[in-house]
Amino acid sequence: MTVSQEQERSPKRLIGVTLDDDTLGTGGRDVEHERDVAIYDLLEDNLFAPIGHDGGPYHLHLLFAAGRLVFDVRLADDTPLIAHHLALTPFRKIVKDYLMMCESYFEAIRTAPPSQIEAIDMGRRGLHNEGSELLMERLENKIELDFETARRLFTLITVLHWKG
Repeated sequence: MTVSQEQERSPKRLIGVTLDDDTLGTGGRDVEHERDVAIYDLLEDNLFAPIGHDGGPYHLHLLFAAGRLVFDVRLADDTPLIAHHLALTPFRKIVKDYLMMCESYFEAIRTAPPSQIEAIDMGRRGLHNEGSELLMERLENKIELDFETARRLFTLITVLHWKG
């Protein structure tokens, strides 16, 4: 059995992700592509389970409410399970820096030489990893997830912030 087949059977996974349209940033084609790829990759392979709950798989609704990032976790049938509200303050600087790097990257891939694109991408990936680690820290003892799942979720968080 392959890893993805085994994960399909695991209850510790996401089978759906919804981003709140009311708080979704207005980005262009690049942002929409980043969002679509992150959701696709996330649903293909992830480890996600609220601590103390074994009844997945889960559907995640991500949104901003009252100045907080909300992880509204539901069962596969959309029955509400738990909502974790995270303060945005710890994420502000890294999201801002990451979004600036993304804008530089998207511009560079249109006009810059490969060496410059690679340098910008390395910086972008470094910030992305830092944001993913912060997300894992903030969800510690709340939601079990692995680093790759955190990376894809961080991408979605930045999409919610993006103003294009």
